[in-house]
Amino acid sequence: MTIRRTAKIFIWDHGNTVKNWQKHHVSTTEAEEPFYDPNRQEFGDPSHSTKETRHILVGKTNNTRLLYIAYTLRDGKIRVISARDMNKKERSLYEKTT
Repeated sequence: MTIRRTAKIFIWDHGNTVKNWQKHHVSTTEAEEPFYDPNRQEFGDPSHSTKETRHILVGKTNNTRLLYIAYTLRDGKIRVISARDMNKKERSLYEKTT
């Protein structure tokens, strides 16, 4: 079975790119991969949505790394705010779908 990938456009803030790499060793390329995971789960993030609507995505990279990603949408483009490894509770949310 072939998975059809719909093109997604990402915008990156230099500060977030550096922070994600220094704190979590997640590159921009790796942070984008879970958005194409057919088993990804997405949730609203109302506690961090005061200035703009934020979302949470839990998904797997091409190398099977499980990532927790906070992001927002700006003009239809995905702006990743934070990307890190999932904790145990987050992994259980993701694994319920696989």
